[in-house]
Amino acid sequence: MPWKIETKCLQEGYKPENGQPRVLPIYQSTTYKYDSTEHVAKLFDLSVPGHMYSRISNPTVECVENKIAALEGGIGALCTSSGQAASLISILNICEAGEHFVCSGTIYGGTINLFGASLKKHGISVTFVDQDSSEEEIQKAFQPNTKALFGESIANPKISVLDIEKFAKIAHKNNVPLIIDNTFATPILLRPIEYGADIVVHSTTKYMDGHAVSIGGVIVDSGKFNWDNGKFPGLTEPDDTYHGMVYTRDCGKAAYITKARVQLIRDYGCYMSANNAFLLNLGLETLHLRIERHCRNAEKVAEYLSTSDKIMSVSYPTLAKDSYHSLAQKYLPKGCSGVVSFRIKGGREGAVKFMDKLKLAAIVVHVADCRTAVLHPASSTHRQLSDEQLVQAGIDPGLIRFSVGIENIKDIIEDIKQALED
Repeated sequence: MPWKIETKCLQEGYKPENGQPRVLPIYQSTTYKYDSTEHVAKLFDLSVPGHMYSRISNPTVECVENKIAALEGGIGALCTSSGQAASLISILNICEAGEHFVCSGTIYGGTINLFGASLKKHGISVTFVDQDSSEEEIQKAFQPNTKALFGESIANPKISVLDIEKFAKIAHKNNVPLIIDNTFATPILLRPIEYGADIVVHSTTKYMDGHAVSIGGVIVDSGKFNWDNGKFPGLTEPDDTYHGMVYTRDCGKAAYITKARVQLIRDYGCYMSANNAFLLNLGLETLHLRIERHCRNAEKVAEYLSTSDKIMSVSYPTLAKDSYHSLAQKYLPKGCSGVVSFRIKGGREGAVKFMDKLKLAAIVVHVADCRTAVLHPASSTHRQLSDEQLVQAGIDPGLIRFSVGIENIKDIIEDIKQALED
């Protein structure tokens, strides 16, 4: 009988044998010993499994990768040094200079800068689209050299819900993969592969870690996309750096995730450390418990804020009047994470005044951990965006991103109440 996801959080990944440590060990080693030169050669030819160097793989990290792949329903996963690195590698694995991809404009500000500015310097262009537009309108953004469609399941900080099936239909019509950033939802609330996504990425720094102690990211491969469709020569033609290896031929369904590891991680070196993977695994073991409490607390915070005359609007999809309520019922019936965005009266000054009066909620450049936190996106995470980009991302000067923790809900609401008082 297949395990339920709550059990997978604890039991997948590391499976100790007789007499081995019960808890996942930290293999704090950069290198590994072999009995023969021939075996090392086979490792570098990718003809036998194993670890050759911790810039590419590590036993501790591998166990966490296997756990996350199981949680998301993928065939393999690759941990990276940060969520930004995961997003970067997910695109670089299939896009080269002179090529293009399409992306929802309602995504994390750092990712907008990565895609719209940094990748542009490397010759890779992106077209940002309104995720709520019709299929026909989004289709207009596609070009002959388009290689992917990217979106966030729950957008940061707008807290909009992506219609994944619509995006999957558009992507597959154009013979390109759909890449979904599932950071806020986590596989506990939503598994995008079940709705047609081909690749899933996370900033594991957020809910997966859950305690704000380790930076990391992950890429999960569904193993379902047909890369041998004429658009991805990097996967279907010989790789001279591996003696002519052809990923689709030699790795089968794991072609994408294998190439990402042995080619890009090998060269860019943005792999997760063993210690960070150990800490991440501790977070994953309680993810199913924490995310439920985050959701229930956030629902009550959103309801409270929606009744205050000091608040202009609240964005949280479980609210009946929220524009993404129907999509949330379809994709996120268990909850919509612990992040609530709201617009406070008084614009930027009103936001600053409110935040500075908070006592329990901390002002931090972080989101989605067990402690309640608050941030003003226009002044921080999205500070580098233009006014036009801020509007596209759903941000105005009075917008506050409130990350509801797992403290007692009465204490959280009391803190909000006193901060709203004149």
